[in-house]
Amino acid sequence: MNTEFRLEHDSMGEVRVPADKYWGAQTQRSVENFPIGTGIETMPGEIIRAFGILKCAAASANRILVPQKMTDEKYTVLVQAAREISSGRLDGHFPLVVWQTGSGTQTNMNANEVIANRANELAGKKLCHPNDDVNMSQSSNDTFPTALHIAAVLALEENLIPAAEELAETFRRLEKMHEGIIKTGRTHLQDAVPIAFSQEISGWRGSLERDIELIRLAIAPLYELALGGTAVGTGLNAPSGFAELAAQEIAELTGKPFVSAKNKFHALTSRDEIVFAHGALKALAGDLMKIANDVRWLASGPRCGLGEITIPENEPGSSIMPGKVNPTQCEQVTMVAVQVTGNDTAIGFAASQGNFELNVFLPVIAYNFLQSVRLLSDSIRSFNRNCAVGIRANEEKMRRNLKDSLMLVTALSPYIGYENAAKTAKLAYTNDISLKEACVREGFLTEDQFDEIFHPEQMV
Repeated sequence: MNTEFRLEHDSMGEVRVPADKYWGAQTQRSVENFPIGTGIETMPGEIIRAFGILKCAAASANRILVPQKMTDEKYTVLVQAAREISSGRLDGHFPLVVWQTGSGTQTNMNANEVIANRANELAGKKLCHPNDDVNMSQSSNDTFPTALHIAAVLALEENLIPAAEELAETFRRLEKMHEGIIKTGRTHLQDAVPIAFSQEISGWRGSLERDIELIRLAIAPLYELALGGTAVGTGLNAPSGFAELAAQEIAELTGKPFVSAKNKFHALTSRDEIVFAHGALKALAGDLMKIANDVRWLASGPRCGLGEITIPENEPGSSIMPGKVNPTQCEQVTMVAVQVTGNDTAIGFAASQGNFELNVFLPVIAYNFLQSVRLLSDSIRSFNRNCAVGIRANEEKMRRNLKDSLMLVTALSPYIGYENAAKTAKLAYTNDISLKEACVREGFLTEDQFDEIFHPEQMV
């Protein structure tokens, strides 16, 4: 063996492994057997760190239940290595791509091998075995679903929800800032009755608040963990009480109310909780698409569009048209929304493909779910910081558009009737005159009567 490689072995024989890496033979086989993707589509870091948490918890449970196997000496170094994984210190030792075995076995073994080799380094001797010690009382079939739930909960609660709450708070401030400003409402992209700009913003805020509620509802089922089901849900080779003790330890390590899943057969084969949770992400993506589109429509122009709001000018918008500035933050939000919607389709289809005792589309489900959370979180923060906080009403343009709106005629319906109001609007539009002129010309009201009842600012 030269200085660049060392020999590792598994049940199939010896394999050369880079000397500076903690992974072992099974990880190396996966590296060689699955040269798929760009090298960017590796197992998400959130999953790797979740494995560090669950391996630490499993060792703690085994120390209590089978101390003759999980000795204090093994436990000490094994847990230290697992904590280094959960902290992200050993991310460079997890090279595997998403496109591997559908159970995630190779990523589970990657974690087992890294922990064993690092633990042995800490011990200064060959002390821990990846299967017998690190994987004790476990199977890839229950550890990967467990890691997925841990990673999903942490990503949603610690990243996405705070980001969405920040944007909702920005809209709350914008509501107060723009109180009393009346503008034209729009439905079907056509003029509608007036609305306060603060009311329009409150619709954006309300959508985000509801989406946060839906995400929180969807998190609850993710607290249930498959760990302890081992290969097919029966708990074979795991001591009695292992599932509950391990889940309790995971809850303590994360500060989240994780519990052992009541039905391990369901926990191994079904991914319904993830599908449900991603549905909430798709709902958020849909609302973000709508909000971003509203903002760029309202800011369109600056002279030939609606131009009712201004947004921050962050960078030049054209390589050929001098002075052009585009709503780029709105555009990144809408592209992220499209990606999340596509991820939802992939996750739903993958979840439907479980056969018998196991779903074997776990890596792609994890990859897409965590990508959605990451993209939404980053997108929302960028939109908030670089666009939303700088939204300001163009009050003069809003007043001018409101004055020209034919749908103000709705205020006349109680006095002259729907059909006469429609005639008034059509006459005003056809002859390019005001509603007042049209109404008086038709003989529906006198000028004084019109002025007495026509108050657009009271229509909100």
